Amino acid sequence: MGKPELLIPAGSLEVLKTAVAFGADAVYIGGEAFGLRAKAKNFEKDEMEEGIRFAHAHGVKVHVTANILAHNGDLPGAEEYFKELKALKPDALIVADPGMFLMAKRICPEIDIHISTQANNTNYETFKFWYGQGAKRVVSARELSLEEIREIRENVPQDMEIESFIHGAMCISYSGRCLLSSYLTGRDANQGACTHPCRWKYAVMEESRPGEYFPVVENDRGTYIFNSKDLCMIEHIPEMIEAGIDSFKIEGRMKTVLYVATVARAYRKAIDDYLESEEKYRANMGWYRAEVAKCTHRHFTTGFYFGKPNEETQIYDASTYVNEYTYLGTVEEVDGKGRARISQRNKFCVGDRIEIMKPDGRNMETKVLSLTTENGEEVESAPHPKQILFVEMDKGADKGDILRVQSSEG
Repeated sequence: MGKPELLIPAGSLEVLKTAVAFGADAVYIGGEAFGLRAKAKNFEKDEMEEGIRFAHAHGVKVHVTANILAHNGDLPGAEEYFKELKALKPDALIVADPGMFLMAKRICPEIDIHISTQANNTNYETFKFWYGQGAKRVVSARELSLEEIREIRENVPQDMEIESFIHGAMCISYSGRCLLSSYLTGRDANQGACTHPCRWKYAVMEESRPGEYFPVVENDRGTYIFNSKDLCMIEHIPEMIEAGIDSFKIEGRMKTVLYVATVARAYRKAIDDYLESEEKYRANMGWYRAEVAKCTHRHFTTGFYFGKPNEETQIYDASTYVNEYTYLGTVEEVDGKGRARISQRNKFCVGDRIEIMKPDGRNMETKVLSLTTENGEEVESAPHPKQILFVEMDKGADKGDILRVQSSEG
């Protein structure tokens, strides 16, 4: 068993650079079409070129999604898209549709092809089928247990790679193949336009009692009966490695810079600590748990990895968001006076106690001593999103550090 790849999502160039800085071995991104996150910012061609160049310069791979379930009308555009990707030279293409697979294989034979979880990969014969077609890697369906993945590993060629989700949002539908969005809004989830109706608030009504809603109490925010918890396997790195998984995938191409940095760093440290020694991994477990809880998340679950959810492990209860920390900005440079230059993302004030989050795992509490605008004007607070500020703190920050503050909701 070798060192598993840590695969991090990136919905924008800024997030890609953050993922690289905070520990990714590889990132996966989407272009402006043909991926399953149409509402993510995604990458224009020039941004994708810059992102691939930046990642490769830091020894990080880039996988590009093209995993819609294509209709006839999608195919001419997909062909042109694959021709563009051929020139950009990402490390892998992620596809789900057999037609898209054949097209990618024909146009980009030199680029590895990975089979998306959207293709419902639930048994070793399916994995062997895709291997026989020329796929380098298959992403396991979220519905599989670790025992099933271990059995797949034992029955497929050793050079075939298995990728599995280790953290992030779960879906109520089988491997993401959902019709709910299309039915309720006319936006097809399988074409990348999911409106996430599973996250909406619902009530229960019996057929013979129209207008009479039955109480299904969750909390004071409402009842979200389709809204699953988030997957978190930070406490089960050994079992994931022992199952023979080659790539640990974090979900979240629509997630923020703070989310990606926090989760990437926590899993990077957990994987590295375990490979160094199990004792070190166990000793640092409290830190991992605390860190992954600091970014916005739903309550955590181990999903299907240890068997199908039952009454004790049901994944749909109390699954509204928990938000413990707020992102303030990333340090773009440090000037001659030791002030951190940031493009601020949320309001904070002189005198606030905030935290400097470093890629190496350190968290440093610090006090904001002064805030200065680009024009040299000293201000007491930063109310305008993306305003350029120079932040003086009583502890030093370095380029690439993230500034965050504990939320009052946390």
